[in-house]
Amino acid sequence: MNPDDVLRLANAAPSGKRPHFFADADVDRLLAIVWAMAGELAVTRERLDTVERLLDAKQTLARAEIEAYRPDPQAARERGQMQLEYIARLLRVLQQQVEAMQRGISESAEDVAREVGAK
Repeated sequence: MNPDDVLRLANAAPSGKRPHFFADADVDRLLAIVWAMAGELAVTRERLDTVERLLDAKQTLARAEIEAYRPDPQAARERGQMQLEYIARLLRVLQQQVEAMQRGISESAEDVAREVGAK
């Protein structure tokens, strides 16, 4: 794929309206950016896991081996667990706010974020 194709795909407009979850559209856009970055990091973590597993097994590897690697069932389960834990960490601040609301505590998102940052 040439660079022009990559740019065209990256800039392609989605079909339909983008859903809005917050009153401020800027917050929605920021959330979309954060989730895109989270997706990229998740892929990077899987690729690093592949490299580590191949290095453990062979003490050396070639790029083609990384591309061809397919996790066995145990590795797939471990990766799935890592993904769940990763997503839980990403959504921790939102979960804490939901729990506070369920307890009847009226905290702002900023208060919850400060609390999480202090831990």
